Amino acid sequence: MIFYMSYAASTTVFITLLLPEMRQYFFGQVGRWLYIFLFALSLSYLITPPMRWLAKRLAILDIPEARKIHERTTPLLGGVAIIIAFSAALLANMVLEREIMIILYAGGAVAVVSLIDDWKGLRARAKLVIQILAVAFLIGNGIVLNLFPEGTWWGHGLNVIFTMLWIIGITNAMNFIDGMDGLAAGLGGIISLFLAIVAFQTNQHILGWIALAMLGSCLGFLPYNFRPTRPAVIFLGDTGSIFLGFILASLAIVGEWADNNPIASFSAPVLIFWVLIFDMTYITVERILTGKVKNVKQWLEYVGKDHLHHRTYALLGDRRKAVLFIYLLSITLGLSAIALRYARPVDGILLVIQAFLITVVVSILDYSGRNR
Repeated sequence: MIFYMSYAASTTVFITLLLPEMRQYFFGQVGRWLYIFLFALSLSYLITPPMRWLAKRLAILDIPEARKIHERTTPLLGGVAIIIAFSAALLANMVLEREIMIILYAGGAVAVVSLIDDWKGLRARAKLVIQILAVAFLIGNGIVLNLFPEGTWWGHGLNVIFTMLWIIGITNAMNFIDGMDGLAAGLGGIISLFLAIVAFQTNQHILGWIALAMLGSCLGFLPYNFRPTRPAVIFLGDTGSIFLGFILASLAIVGEWADNNPIASFSAPVLIFWVLIFDMTYITVERILTGKVKNVKQWLEYVGKDHLHHRTYALLGDRRKAVLFIYLLSITLGLSAIALRYARPVDGILLVIQAFLITVVVSILDYSGRNR
């Protein structure tokens, strides 16, 4: 009964938002940001059940096995609902700047390949090649980090390398952390929220609207993926988690995240994405030191239960508590990014060090829980 009532309410909201008078009212009186957010939220909530039905019909399913935590066959294609809602919210509101369209093209290509992987299966190397090509497309169109002097060959080369590492690293980190109900979608929403807040702080309204479109899309999907007492009825799939990671990582490159403060501008996205950065770094270092992986091929193909959510689950003994704990960790670090608005360069460095120390403490607790 509650589902039908909420579904009817979402339908009413979405249809109301389509009315020209309501659109003008929001743009003129309330705020374009809220219109975009509600548009993405209601549409995502509405189309997730049809995506679940379609996944069942086409047998695009996640089947339980030893390396996975969930215990029953679950439809995928939740990520497709997020992609449709996110893209529709931007297109309906004419958020069509050149850089944004380029990011959407590249993200769409990566998502299509990931959809094929969800359906038929692909080698990890093939997916990585497509990701590299997608990032190369962004770089070729001027979407590149600006950490080093662009006037020199070595500066440009380092910017290109770090752009590749950042986007591919965040993209796969989001995919890797999608191992518990609600975790990737929830983190995607939290990251989007803080990107939006900092974007509005720095008067980058278009970036703020885009981040809110992603936030609404994630929140509309989350009730089906993170339920208080029952398992998820649909998963993001690689399609959703990889699209989330790719788009959000690309947005971080496009934005200027502090006024005339390069250190703070660099530190803000690092803090917002810290949980993903830390998880990817931790598992890579541990797997190399323990001899679990000895080359890039093994790293790509290795699947284990050593991620942050696995370790937190071992410590807390409850999946939902583990997910909520990681949410809180991400929110804590995101709040630090907001504090950078008027911070000195040294403050940015200190906050990044603080983030590192917080996650070291968490790692010690996780390690103790796993051994116990």
